Amino acid sequence: MTRLRHRMKGTRMKILLGISGASGAIYGVRAAREILSSGAELHLLVTKTAWEIMAAELPGAPPPASLPARKRWIAALLSAPPGACRLYAEDDFRIPFASGSNSPDAVVIAPCSMGMLGRIAHGVSSSVLERCADVALKERRPLLLVPRETPLSSIHLENMLALSRAGAEIFPACPGFYHHPGSVEEMVDFVVSRVLTRVGIDTALRPRWGEAAGREEKGSKRGERSRQARISRRDS
Repeated sequence: MTRLRHRMKGTRMKILLGISGASGAIYGVRAAREILSSGAELHLLVTKTAWEIMAAELPGAPPPASLPARKRWIAALLSAPPGACRLYAEDDFRIPFASGSNSPDAVVIAPCSMGMLGRIAHGVSSSVLERCADVALKERRPLLLVPRETPLSSIHLENMLALSRAGAEIFPACPGFYHHPGSVEEMVDFVVSRVLTRVGIDTALRPRWGEAAGREEKGSKRGERSRQARISRRDS
């Protein structure tokens, strides 16, 4: 397993977050907020298709067209001051992390489309984000991919296996339910928490296994009340 290298005291972790063109833009947005909250440096790449999906899936005004306006839009979306994260143009191969001489501490792609996953698996760097992922692999930096696709074909599975063997980690967007999520946001947080924990960010977005007794008891009581209500309606 690829792990983060030790950082010198007083330095900030640099994380490149990619949002690619798969449904589930909320995973990337939620991860971005938590990375910023942790104090790490957030560097952001959003693909052309991902901008379109964000416009379709996220509430509020759609993303604007120009890069300067998109930087302001992203800052507002993340409830962060302007300049808190660095948003790069998706076609700018001059960004720092496109070279192994200046690789980030970790690359996270959430969500990761099957097309992007396949190109990364085969070393095809047709976009800046794919190049940065390629750099992460060759420089032995953590590369974490969050695919959100179902069902998975044999090609998808073989690509994931190739990436796992190359050092990447695959995090399918599959939330757990033992913490009794009460909203879509809590299910998203489950996945985001698992991903960011792997790069050394403890988000505290969800209780750990064995530490959720109070939450589980509350969820059990809520489930029991729901069951009693159904019985009452049936008998009335």
